[in-house]
Amino acid sequence: MARLLLIVWFCIASAGVITAQSPPAKTDVFAVNRSLGRGINLGNALEAPKEGDWGLKLEARYFQIIAEAGFQTVRVPVKWSAHAAKEAPYTIDPRFFQRIDWVLEHATANKLNVVLNVHHYDEMDQQPQQHLPRLIALWEQIAKRYKDQPAVVVFELYNEPHDKFVDDQWNNAIPQLLKAVRATNPTRAVIVGPPHWNAIWALPKLKLPDDPNLILTVHYYEPFPFTHQGAHWAPDNVKKLSGIRWQGTAAEMAELRQKFDQVADWAKKNQRPVFLGEFGAYEKADMDSRARWTAAVVREAEARGFSWAYWEFAAGFGAYDRTAQAWREPLLKALMPKGK
Repeated sequence: MARLLLIVWFCIASAGVITAQSPPAKTDVFAVNRSLGRGINLGNALEAPKEGDWGLKLEARYFQIIAEAGFQTVRVPVKWSAHAAKEAPYTIDPRFFQRIDWVLEHATANKLNVVLNVHHYDEMDQQPQQHLPRLIALWEQIAKRYKDQPAVVVFELYNEPHDKFVDDQWNNAIPQLLKAVRATNPTRAVIVGPPHWNAIWALPKLKLPDDPNLILTVHYYEPFPFTHQGAHWAPDNVKKLSGIRWQGTAAEMAELRQKFDQVADWAKKNQRPVFLGEFGAYEKADMDSRARWTAAVVREAEARGFSWAYWEFAAGFGAYDRTAQAWREPLLKALMPKGK
């Protein structure tokens, strides 16, 4: 009788009736990263303490403008910590969730991929041990709400961990945050970067868990005195600078290529695709230099198979001029060269 039951069980299982022990489908994370392609950050909007505080509110027409220009992805920086309870269970404001729903609706309606992240959780960077339970709870809520979104919606665990949220603190947090996501999104692509502001030099410090559906991200703003000259939030020795140009000399190109080769080597060794999540030059630099630098970064990133998202759409680094209601053509051409 036992043998007969075993045979019956085997036949039923073979027919696909018993599926509980079947492993979940694996996402082709390299294909997902290729689909991210060329993107742009919706910066200075939802990562402000309150949308509009930094001069930009998202409008429905922006998604169509971005898509028509040829971009494939929008990265959406979000300051969730400003819209959630301070005490457990750290409930996210339903009205703010509805605003994010609106963003996803308009992005996907315009056939744009979305990278949705946690941005500017300042207390997390300063007191990681105390705030990690809250960050985990935020991701539990975000992941649950968007578990039925299409695969074109990608999660990014945390933007630019820095201050005290680095090295062991960051590496120990990654699997806990990922567990919160995987409870409801077992195969969704998730983006993770190194500590110290997602710096390329910090890649050796990054330890990723054994999860096949991860995409590596890094940010690139070098040379910093050029990209951030005149920026009021930059260190004093940089915000007072002006007139620094970037010519694309052999030495400048060699520095860029060396950095990106370092990323490519790490990614190959660790079998991870790469998303260059931020790069840009602030408006105080001259436009010719900004365009040359941007074009060089794009070419070198794409030559190594990196997807990317320019920082950012329509603020201080903006490729789009909201006043003129037009793209800044030198930057758009640098980002989206014709025929490529």
